[in-house]
Amino acid sequence: MHNMINVGYQGLKAAMQAITANAMRSVLTTLGIIIGVTSVIAVVAVMNGLSANISRQLNDLGSDMVTLKAYTNANQEMLGFTNKLSYDDFLMLKGKVNTVEDMTVSMRAYSLGASVQYGRQSTQTQIVGTDSSYQNVVSIYPEVGRFLSESDDLRRRRVAFVGSSVIKDLQLPTDPTGEFIKLSGDSFRIIGVAETLGSLLGFDQDNYIIAPFSTIRSLNGSKATDNVEIMFRPKAGIDLEVVKQQMLQILRNRHKIEEGDGDHFEFVTAEKTKEQFDSVLQSVTLVASGIVAISLLVGGIGIMNIMLVSVTERTKEIGIAKALGASSNFILFQFLIEALVLSLLGGVVGIILGYLLAGFITVFMPGSPDVIIPFWAIMLSFGFTTAIGVFFGLAPAVKASKLVPVEALRYE
Repeated sequence: MHNMINVGYQGLKAAMQAITANAMRSVLTTLGIIIGVTSVIAVVAVMNGLSANISRQLNDLGSDMVTLKAYTNANQEMLGFTNKLSYDDFLMLKGKVNTVEDMTVSMRAYSLGASVQYGRQSTQTQIVGTDSSYQNVVSIYPEVGRFLSESDDLRRRRVAFVGSSVIKDLQLPTDPTGEFIKLSGDSFRIIGVAETLGSLLGFDQDNYIIAPFSTIRSLNGSKATDNVEIMFRPKAGIDLEVVKQQMLQILRNRHKIEEGDGDHFEFVTAEKTKEQFDSVLQSVTLVASGIVAISLLVGGIGIMNIMLVSVTERTKEIGIAKALGASSNFILFQFLIEALVLSLLGGVVGIILGYLLAGFITVFMPGSPDVIIPFWAIMLSFGFTTAIGVFFGLAPAVKASKLVPVEALRYE
């Protein structure tokens, strides 16, 4: 046992001496490994950080909020048919569903377009019509002024609750309450400004205008019943599936959907949205990791080639070592350890550079996601580089161990 430890120590010492004696060659040898590991770590770190940011922002939007939308399948689209949810659907659900805490409705403005003006300034935004319950359901609160009230909706007032980006783009005062903005020629008085949410995946969450549902509905005219969205929060202790089944039964009866036909509606939750994002991110991560893994294989081949050249260069040295009593196993172990150490060094440098590269990339990404390197990615990198060192270092090591001392000493 002691002899094996001594052989291992001497082999490691000899390998390290060989690496440090040819520092430049060692760096070039590990370059492929460094590039591969750097790429893998950077991709995984950015994607994990992006996923964490998405989860955090979706939770901020309210993890228990559910959005009910009309759903049109591929066959219906091919036939030119589009399913819709109407305002009357909303009124029926609001009157009959007793398993929700709050329920609200929203509608996009059609006739107003997306252009808003203040003096000579103009910008593009989304205009949404909703009611006073929207504030509690969506968890949107004013930084300045107030949100919509029931009387705003009942009296079809032309008032607007705006996102902070609209204030910035139109160069409105810090407190713009009481100011008038124009939506396609119609004047709306600002009653409040929402708290800033920031961007999510590059989408500005503060670029919107909210007006009373009745006002937008009347301005939309003939398109007033075109596709609304219904948002709600289940009552505490009520399972979401119970709410879904109650709503679906009411809607299926109202829309006269026959037994056996699929639902024309879908429920979207923060968790479902996160799962969709995560699925896309995982696919991108796997594809990107598979591509950059080629660099690791190239790096392994580079190590093998350089080590084979090293064996040839050090043929006489190997002959002298064997003549002085070094066993074939010692020579095999020395060259194998040398390849392994080079791979691991490349892995360590690659992890460090990958972290730095990920940090650099996120600076230019929307939302500046965190840099998160999961433990499994580090272990996988070390495991892969270890396997490369052993696999690609084996051939040169075996070649060196099989050299005949007499022939090796004669080599020039």
